[in-house]
Amino acid sequence: MAPKITDFVEDAGAPGIIAGIGAVLLAPILIPVVAGIGKPIAKSLVKGGMVAYEKSKGAFAEMGETWEDIIAEAKAEIAEDRETPAFEASAENTGEHSG
Repeated sequence: MAPKITDFVEDAGAPGIIAGIGAVLLAPILIPVVAGIGKPIAKSLVKGGMVAYEKSKGAFAEMGETWEDIIAEAKAEIAEDRETPAFEASAENTGEHSG
């Protein structure tokens, strides 16, 4: 069976009925006020998120460049080590240059 309106009225009682009527009457007034307050708050949250995203994007780009520089320097040192023969490297470390 479908619920009847009289069941809701009996369950809600007088305070519930008065609150329901008050909500219906005040809704046209309260909704625009709440929307007027909520829209600027929502807009500022979105704006703050966009600013944070832009700042973090720049920071991540800078961090990526630093990481690429470190990798390039490490590769250069590895290539340099491969080009230097082992006996020259040991002679440089011990100070046994013939000059």
